[in-house]
Amino acid sequence: MDLTTEKTTEWHLIRQFSNYPGYEFALVILNQPIIDEDLFKDIWSIAKTCVAADGGANHVYNLNKKSSRRGSHGTSPAGDYANLGTIIGDLDSLSDEARTFFTTQSATCTIIHDPDQYSTDFTKAVRLVRKKFPGKDIVCMGGLGGRVDQGLSQIHHLYLFQTSPTYADGKMFLLSGESLSFLLKAGKHRIHVREPDASVGNFVRMSGDPFAKYVGIIPIKEPSTITTKGLEWDVKDWPTEFGGQMSTSNHVLPETKVVEIETTKDVLFTIALKQAAERG
Repeated sequence: MDLTTEKTTEWHLIRQFSNYPGYEFALVILNQPIIDEDLFKDIWSIAKTCVAADGGANHVYNLNKKSSRRGSHGTSPAGDYANLGTIIGDLDSLSDEARTFFTTQSATCTIIHDPDQYSTDFTKAVRLVRKKFPGKDIVCMGGLGGRVDQGLSQIHHLYLFQTSPTYADGKMFLLSGESLSFLLKAGKHRIHVREPDASVGNFVRMSGDPFAKYVGIIPIKEPSTITTKGLEWDVKDWPTEFGGQMSTSNHVLPETKVVEIETTKDVLFTIALKQAAERG
């Protein structure tokens, strides 16, 4: 494979999460613990809209109680995360406390009961965003954590909602306090992992160098052949598949600003976020 020809998809990850013009996104909060409030607060503050998938609203409510107790919301008695836009799902996980709070404290919050048992709450949330904001990127907070079956379901949704080879419906990201994951469609990609000149304002977690060195390129759906540049263990025309060889726990080189990847089939790309000790 040749990385110098054909159209390449550019991924400006730091701009994506730093309120740059042209990188607007909708936030979907999954029913997973939010382990990094600094990251969540940054993302929440710049999202075009915030949608909780059923029990995801419980985690927002719990964070809001914490913020209200410590008074970080300034003059607002409601808390930092009161302005949730929508809660959608079959609502079997939504607590009474969260339901009451978001219907009395947040005048803009809409609760949508969708009883369809053949689609997940995650699916319902994404479909809602796609309908209201066509082509908008989606950041799914919750990432790959918790139960294995839930984690696999989240990856399934990346494939389910990323059918366009050109991301015409918008890009999707799975974000947690530990990693960022997204789908690389068949073709060429340039992933900007360091942007030292990027202006990030007052964001706590994003800077010009927010990512740790660990990356993985995972052929979830089917075998692929990949070529990489910018990693410690680069490969060229390298077959990868489950049960065969796979690029996990690879490293971004210290001098690398852009990781280049070419793949013959869709693959999952995941990169670790620096933790507190690494950020200094």
